[in-house]
Amino acid sequence: MNESQYSSRLLDNAVCQFATLPGIGRKTALRLVLHLLREDKDDVAQFVEAVRAVRNDIHYCQVCHNVSDTDICEICSNAARNHRLICVVESVRDVMAIENTRQYTGIYHVLGGVISPMDGVGPNDLNIDSLEAKVAAGEADEVILALSTTMEGDTTNYYLYKRIAKYGVPVTTIARGVAVGDELEYADEVTLGRSLVNRIPFDTTLNIR
Repeated sequence: MNESQYSSRLLDNAVCQFATLPGIGRKTALRLVLHLLREDKDDVAQFVEAVRAVRNDIHYCQVCHNVSDTDICEICSNAARNHRLICVVESVRDVMAIENTRQYTGIYHVLGGVISPMDGVGPNDLNIDSLEAKVAAGEADEVILALSTTMEGDTTNYYLYKRIAKYGVPVTTIARGVAVGDELEYADEVTLGRSLVNRIPFDTTLNIR
């Protein structure tokens, strides 16, 4: 846009930046910017600092790849968790969804995505080698595959199973209380919790395919 849509180029630029956020159109972006204009400058400064800190100061856990304020996240550093039970998820949002169920007491491994050739995402683009290294080192008694029940999620599940099963560690998957085709983060807490509790051996699902 060569000319500002509004009387202020600064306003227009702020609206354009807010509109780049997922689910935020220009009308919503304008409301947000005008709201900030009405706020106390100190409050806006705190808001800006919080956004800056999210981008610059948040770490990824060196153990599970979850977001953290320190090198090791609170879940991995919690001695009360079962560190030999590893739940493999696609993203940080899935960690949050499972934690909200209060049904899981192990630790996580965040892949950072799923295998999707259509999107140019292959196994080497995900945190798979570090997962296999944990299993190979004898650090796991069970690996739970808790990926979304989509085609990409199932493909990734099968790939992980082939990489892990050779080490003799039980590989399970969440029960199909989560409907096929559903993204894990959108499952309700009760259904997701039951799916974790009632998990099944992954190899039994291969007979369905």
